[in-house]
Amino acid sequence: MSEWLVDADVLARSRFRVSAFAETVAALLVLLGRPAAPGQLSDVAGLRAAFRERLARNPVEAAFARSAVVPFWVADFLCTPPGDDERDFADELGRLRRTPDEVLLADLAVCLGGREPAAVLRRPGLAGSVAGLLTWVWETAVRPDWPRRAHAFEADIVARTRDLSAGGWAAALGGLRPGMRWLGEGRLQINGYAFPPRDLRDATLLFIPTTTRGGWVGWDPPHRFSIVYPCAGLLAAQLVTAPDALARLIGPGRATILAALAAPMSTTQLVAVTGHGLGSVGNHLRVLLEARLVRRRRAGRSVLYYRTELGDELAADDPAS
Repeated sequence: MSEWLVDADVLARSRFRVSAFAETVAALLVLLGRPAAPGQLSDVAGLRAAFRERLARNPVEAAFARSAVVPFWVADFLCTPPGDDERDFADELGRLRRTPDEVLLADLAVCLGGREPAAVLRRPGLAGSVAGLLTWVWETAVRPDWPRRAHAFEADIVARTRDLSAGGWAAALGGLRPGMRWLGEGRLQINGYAFPPRDLRDATLLFIPTTTRGGWVGWDPPHRFSIVYPCAGLLAAQLVTAPDALARLIGPGRATILAALAAPMSTTQLVAVTGHGLGSVGNHLRVLLEARLVRRRRAGRSVLYYRTELGDELAADDPAS
């Protein structure tokens, strides 16, 4: 099995983050034939047909598609962890555009088992062609639904962080993606491949949720590594919604927050699962506190909000008459 060696400093530097580029690669894999996760793409058959039509018109993109994604492997340049200054899809795509063609060709040769990539790929401008195809995937398959996806990823990160606070890294990483588990004593099993252990003790480790079924790992050695994992299905499906009658009574914003408080949450967690801004959540919580529908208590460094009995009654899906 393949292991990454991490110490307490690596874990302290590790963090969860959202990547639109990683989600675009996840969509690309589905368009290339890998099974889609529930809710990953709105029209898999239609998008695949449009994708095939595009490849039929562009031999460079078609050759790239045949070379970059093979069973159990994805070209390394598609998996590179995002930098601290890369905050959106355009930033990460810009890094790909700046990658020398020789680096892309070397990664494709690895995917092809050491064989030389097709001649059409060895012409100047390969990085631009790959970036063009990924831009099409982003604009067509991901961007129209990006706000929902981003909120779901943020909610997943909240849940994972809560598991980390409560049960440590074993709880946070257990079952994060197929084949991965925390072995203890600084050993993280990444997959079942028989690769030599990688020492990450001077590196930063990122955890990135996407709608992929299985996920992947990425690296920009020696200082940056990432694990892309499947977003929890429930969170990926939809944000919290409130009963219609409650929304009419106290307003949709406050109703959504009250519905979300089936379990105690902080304001940060409420922002993630409701999709409302921090200021809006704070204002709604103040009104709910004054109406005695919620209370709050301190838990460590966090302030958690929870429903009162009256709040529970109002938020019930089928309240008693």
